[in-house]
Amino acid sequence: MDFLPFARPVIDEETIAGVAEVLRSGWITSGPQVQRFEAALSAYCGGRPVRTLNSGTAALVLGLRLAGVGSGDEVVTTPLSWAATANVILEVGARPVFVDVDARTRNIDLDRAARAITPRTRAILPVYLGGLPVDLDRLESLASQAGIRVVEDAAQAFGSSWRGTRVGARGDLVAFSFHANKNVTTGEGGCLVLPDEPTARLAEKLRLQGVTRSGEDGMDVDVVGYKFNLTDVAARLGLGQLAQLDTFTARRRELARHYFACFDERLGCELPVADFDHSNWHMFQIVLPLERLRIGRGEFMARMRAAGIGTGVHYPAIHLFTLYRRLGWKEGDFPNAERIGRGIVTLPLHPAMERADVERVCAAIAGNLKEVLR
Repeated sequence: MDFLPFARPVIDEETIAGVAEVLRSGWITSGPQVQRFEAALSAYCGGRPVRTLNSGTAALVLGLRLAGVGSGDEVVTTPLSWAATANVILEVGARPVFVDVDARTRNIDLDRAARAITPRTRAILPVYLGGLPVDLDRLESLASQAGIRVVEDAAQAFGSSWRGTRVGARGDLVAFSFHANKNVTTGEGGCLVLPDEPTARLAEKLRLQGVTRSGEDGMDVDVVGYKFNLTDVAARLGLGQLAQLDTFTARRRELARHYFACFDERLGCELPVADFDHSNWHMFQIVLPLERLRIGRGEFMARMRAAGIGTGVHYPAIHLFTLYRRLGWKEGDFPNAERIGRGIVTLPLHPAMERADVERVCAAIAGNLKEVLR
């Protein structure tokens, strides 16, 4: 039986041919394809300025820099995310202030976030786990009332929306990822949606060593920058992917609906929120009922792999990593994030799948869990 991975990019022949043309052109780093991709992304995000970068992590670093976050500042964020979400806060010299997640949505609890704001808080950094956005109206109101910036970690939410408006088409600073497992991929890459053109021009400087050019040979550096630019090869791949986004999203939603229809609720697993208006269904994640099982998550995943089905863990709670324990966090600080982080499992979900693949996954889960339920 063919192995079914939890993620797989779908790249059509036209896009492959387009990438080959870029390789033959001799211009493979940032150039005309990056400009085309940024224009297409801007159009997708309601005309807002967009600058591409070589990763979603780079987008978050630039977002924090542009928001003025630095040494001694605090950034309120979630402990249930990829480590990059908190690492970038440390990178700019600030301190992450974790607050627990909502047990149902698995996203940052905005009521808890509001209570965590102090005079040192410079920004809030929410994450849209699995592609489900937080309540953007509530988020923007909270930030406005507190006088803080918002840097959205929308790495998983390209193609998601909130009340009819695409994520990225509203708000302050919005970071997307185009990693290989994302709904739109450039292999590695990301972008930052910006509030205005002056901020976009500063982002351009920061992404390439702080350089400003003038005339044929003029060059100056007035800020410390990075090497965060995207290549034309990656941008051409992104253009081909972007053209298929609506098709990809529709297919993901169809497969997610089939998961809900096929999943045996008697197994006691927690399913994600069945939100088909806002989420792009980047991932379909269950939380195992570990207290009812005679095996741990690792053995469950091994059993699924033996059945030809790949799974993932997205994510353990960040504050329990050694780096963050050293900064003072400990087990018991954020019970919802810890419980979800211990039991969460990502199931296969990508546009190349068939409905029969979903049925196969659900059958394998049922067969494995029924054997080990207490």
